[in-house]
Formats: sequence, structure tokens, C-alpha cells
Amino acid sequence: PCWRVEQFVVAQECTRCSGFQMKTIPACGSTGFIERINCASSQRDEYKSCRSAALEAQRFWRFVGSALGVALAAAALVVLRQRVLDRRALEKVRKQIESI
Repeated sequence: PCWRVEQFVVAQECTRCSGFQMKTIPACGSTGFIERINCASSQRDEYKSCRSAALEAQRFWRFVGSALGVALAAAALVVLRQRVLDRRALEKVRKQIESI
């Protein structure tokens, strides 16, 4: 591709590939988004795979939400386990006092 060895200008910003483009343009395969570029020396128009900022932001917040959910679930399990262990310890102490 000319954009690896030459200077280029972005002719069309990063956009989602259509169904037809997914089948016909190989650059769509990796991310599902492409941008059209114009290489300066050779004056060729080519397509380059790109990443959508909006999609990256959505994925980031989805990850943050799932990490928060896992953290809350783990904290709840710790609290419940601690209550069970405290109850067992109190029961053990009560039995020891009764046996005296």
C-alpha cells in the first residue's frame, strides 16, 4: 500500500463499512471501518483500515461497567462469607461457654 511508504492525505474520514464494502474491500475485514486516503507522490486513492473513536469509547465504557459489576459481586461475596465465618466463631464460643 502506498500509505506505508508515502505521505498521504485523508480524503474521507473513518466510516463504518457497508455490507457490500465488507465483501469487496479487504481493508474492511480487520476493524469494519475504513478511511479513504490519497497518496501524495503517486496520486492514488486507496482504502485504509481504521478504528472508530465512538466505537472505542463504547467498548471502553462497557469494559468499565463489567469490571465494576464483577468488583461489586466479589465484594458482596466477601461480606457474606465474613458473616458466615463470624456466625461460626460466635457459635463455637457459645458452645465453649456452655460446656463450663
